[in-house]
Amino acid sequence: MLTRRHFIATSALALAAGPLAAQTAGTTGALQVDVVPQAVDPYSLVMPPNFDGDFAIPEKYQARVVPVQAGLPVGSIHIVPQSYHLYFVIPGNRAIRYGVAIGKEGLYWTGQAVIGRKQEWPSWTPTPEMIERDPAHYGQYKDGMPGGPGNPLGARAMYFFQGDRDTTIRVHGTIYPDSIGSSASNGCFRMYNSHVIDLYGRVPLGALAYAY
Repeated sequence: MLTRRHFIATSALALAAGPLAAQTAGTTGALQVDVVPQAVDPYSLVMPPNFDGDFAIPEKYQARVVPVQAGLPVGSIHIVPQSYHLYFVIPGNRAIRYGVAIGKEGLYWTGQAVIGRKQEWPSWTPTPEMIERDPAHYGQYKDGMPGGPGNPLGARAMYFFQGDRDTTIRVHGTIYPDSIGSSASNGCFRMYNSHVIDLYGRVPLGALAYAY
């Protein structure tokens, strides 16, 4: 009998392995999402630019529409650390694939959450754990930093919640575009600002998010 765990595992493998595996992997349809964005034609989608400001985005991390495993909930987010990619599922068994940076060794977050909050030009306050690990760097920001072009969270942020609890994990922009495609963060998932603005406009509140 296929289980929820099996469904999540095969979803991750299909996303990581590429189009062929994505088209042939088995599904159960066990996961559902209540909030479904307006249906779109994946062939007519306008992708964000291949530049983030003056930074030329490497081809591997440019936004692309790709086939994915049938049965993934439309509107859901799936983060595959092995390839440093985030997938946003759209109708037609396809997804928009973006590049991300993930948590450093020992700080990578895995699990399931929902997008409980969205914020343009978010403010940032380091967690107590971050301040404890590096007080010289993070202690100066213990009272927070207002949003803006110099803020580490970049242009947009989407907040991971489990029930009413803020996990402190976000998908957000970055002021370090060259970190995309690496394990560089304190646990959150960084995106190019041009990409996170694009994703922000597509993701509904309440969307499911998975990090494998």
